[in-house]
Amino acid sequence: FEYALMKCTHRIVFPHEPKVDIPKHQLLLHSNADDVSIRNLDSMAIARLVRVPGIVIGASVMSSKATELHIQCQNCGHTKAIPILGGFTGVTLPRQCARSRIPKDPTPRCPLDPYFVVHEKSHFVDQQIIKLQEAPDQVPVGELPRHVLISADRYLTNRVVPGSRCTVMGIFSIYQNKASKNSSNGGAVAIRTPYLRAVGIQSDIDQAAKGNATFSEEEEQEFFELSRRSDIYNVMAACIAPSIYGHRDIKKSILCLLLGGSKKILPDGMKLRGDINVLLLGDPGTAKSQLLKFVEKAAPISIYTSGKGSSAAGLTASVQRDQSTREFYLEGGAMVLADGGVVCIDEFDKMRAEDRVAIHEAMEQQTISIAKAGITTILNARTSVLAAANPIFGRYDDMKTPGENIDFQTTILSRFDMIFI
Repeated sequence: FEYALMKCTHRIVFPHEPKVDIPKHQLLLHSNADDVSIRNLDSMAIARLVRVPGIVIGASVMSSKATELHIQCQNCGHTKAIPILGGFTGVTLPRQCARSRIPKDPTPRCPLDPYFVVHEKSHFVDQQIIKLQEAPDQVPVGELPRHVLISADRYLTNRVVPGSRCTVMGIFSIYQNKASKNSSNGGAVAIRTPYLRAVGIQSDIDQAAKGNATFSEEEEQEFFELSRRSDIYNVMAACIAPSIYGHRDIKKSILCLLLGGSKKILPDGMKLRGDINVLLLGDPGTAKSQLLKFVEKAAPISIYTSGKGSSAAGLTASVQRDQSTREFYLEGGAMVLADGGVVCIDEFDKMRAEDRVAIHEAMEQQTISIAKAGITTILNARTSVLAAANPIFGRYDDMKTPGENIDFQTTILSRFDMIFI
């Protein structure tokens, strides 16, 4: 594609100058074709153009990918340029000097492996490895979410961060993974690892962290008629978990949580969040978990987790090591992956105290600061938190004060805008 694009540019811009050097082009493709889920990528899709949606859970640091290697013989000084394809494809240096293979050459033969790379004359481009995972709403029941590696180069680098929901247009390719010491198929040369070579990345969420859903004219007219009703607040609140009787105030607060507020920036530069955090504290059997499950299904972007099985790294972000390059990269947790949506945390009181401290910054400043393994960055966590918990003794004791029934510190309680007991 890119070679043909350069030829067309040459013919259009410089039709009468055949020896003009034209810079290399990068072709970015976008399509409205049907999406292909990550679990449906099989051997029949190899070398084909596919459109894969998902959520970014990891992005490596920027690296340099060689597009043309300039090698030189150590013995005779013979030079040669080797072109390299994009993606994860590599190159093997010739073991024999090209001048030694010339017939009737009086010069002595060069030894084996004479070439070395001249980096100053080689050509490099920026490359980034992205880890794309299936969105939680696309995973079948009882299955684990699957992921695929994305190779992005040049203008496609640094386009997405962990937590971004995007659709990748790319060529489904394969490469031979490096064999590790503990690998069981280290000598299996016929086994290849699939990956996606990106030719276009389209973000599904804009800079305001809101969905880009479109509505028909009939739906817009219906919304306009609903906005004229004086009891619109009560009507919409009654649509929250209609099978659960009562809890009108809680349903109104959940409605405010789903709709969100207005983010404000004061004249001095201070930012006030617009997302609302709600804590439901009550006895067992009061439909707290059912309300959380309803919010998970109703919100366009939502993640449901339990406090007992959640850690600080799982909620915020963790630092992982790439097996091929041995470099560190970030993997976003639940708060990062639900950027622009809702995080539902059940059994909030079962979490460890040190794990609850990790989400203090995410609940108020709506960012997550990471300073680990040489990586210092700030990730967006513009989410609303809906948490459910039980009192300290399992059931609420009317003979004690509310402070004695709640086993939470003031620092975490101050970050909830509404608390229902």
